[in-house]
Amino acid sequence: MTPGHDLRAVRAGLDQARTVIARAAQHTDEVLHALPVPEHRSLEQRNTACAAIDATRTLRTAFLAAHVDAVYDELTVGRTRHLRVTELARAAATSFPGLVPTDEQLADERARPQAHKEGREVDQGIFLQHVLLSPQAGPHLLDAMLRPTPGALGLLPEFSRTGKIELPSVRLERTGAVARLTLCREDALNAEDNQQVDDMETAVDLALLDPAVEVGLVRGGEMTHPRYRGRRVFSAGINLKTLHGGGISLTDFLLRRELGYIHKLVRGVLTDDDTAWRSRTVEKPWIAVVDTFAIGGGCQLLLAFDHVIAAADAYVSLPAAQEGIIPGASNYRLTRAAGPRLARQIILEGRRIFASEPDARLLIDEVHDHGDLDAAVEGAVERFQGSAVLANRRMLNLAEESPDAFRQYMAEFALQQSLRLYSSDVLDKVGRFSEAATERRTPVHPPATEQER
Repeated sequence: MTPGHDLRAVRAGLDQARTVIARAAQHTDEVLHALPVPEHRSLEQRNTACAAIDATRTLRTAFLAAHVDAVYDELTVGRTRHLRVTELARAAATSFPGLVPTDEQLADERARPQAHKEGREVDQGIFLQHVLLSPQAGPHLLDAMLRPTPGALGLLPEFSRTGKIELPSVRLERTGAVARLTLCREDALNAEDNQQVDDMETAVDLALLDPAVEVGLVRGGEMTHPRYRGRRVFSAGINLKTLHGGGISLTDFLLRRELGYIHKLVRGVLTDDDTAWRSRTVEKPWIAVVDTFAIGGGCQLLLAFDHVIAAADAYVSLPAAQEGIIPGASNYRLTRAAGPRLARQIILEGRRIFASEPDARLLIDEVHDHGDLDAAVEGAVERFQGSAVLANRRMLNLAEESPDAFRQYMAEFALQQSLRLYSSDVLDKVGRFSEAATERRTPVHPPATEQER
């Protein structure tokens, strides 16, 4: 069958179209298996692989443009099941062979450094882009991502009883009506990876679900990293060494982070309580404290908070464009917060914003000397308690960030970020970080972070 016939076939009935997709994907896999592994391919062999992959992606895109709602309804049984992004992609691999990579293919990819992968996550990006773009499927997927995780539901009785939960990279403690989340990757400057995203979502869920909590507070813990020993650090951004090693996932990190706990900071957690007619979600105000710096993903996170407090010598930066990736929903939120000119300086040029400079007032609400920081934090958590605060922050968020606009942004993000993960400039950059970290051979071997650029 010619490419033109294939394109017409994938736009025809769903049963015929799924057969065409499966056959095209199988052909592409046969082409790839006949070639050396990616890192050993010649230029001609790389071109052969790219041609086969691109042809199949053209078919997938046409298939999803025609059938995404039917596909989503089949996977979710008429939108009666709430599948998170990873679960949805896994179900699609089973029900629609060739549409997205299988678990086995992804496991093979995870075993390789980022630069040695086939880039199969791009096919997940194509799939999730179309799901999120759909006015029917997209909102349902956002709702699925706003639901509490099974891990959080399992820990909720213990947290409600004791007020404390220790996770590998986050400590959660309730004092009075405040849930205090402390980021505690002490040796790595709170560089983010899949584990910390999982822990943060669990902690955010618990804080939102516990009726005794009225305000959430997020602050970095004290570091053991030689550079910042004994000092609190909010976040050094994405863990570039883990990215180089192939351990940063599109669905489990990049999309889960934005659609999961960060979106829950803004919208709240969606529960199954049929009597909750006042609001679909359980929301609470959130405060962040930056003692030293918030870089990359840490700076992204601040844009979702209701109130940000910083030490007088702290700074924030968002060097994602210099690293080659897209900084989550920051391109969507930062322009609103700081205006288009400053947003471009921060994202495209990597400008640092120091808490002491006037432009910082667009991103930081309060600036204090270190000795006054704790008192300022306690004053803020007291001010942010109360039902009037909750009702007004809900209306502010609705006015500032419409669910449909956010969904459409995240649809494009799903595809573009998946492409950036496998772009040559990103692979070169993270490869140099990994080599530099190995050469330093410091007594403590922290993962390379955006701070160590």
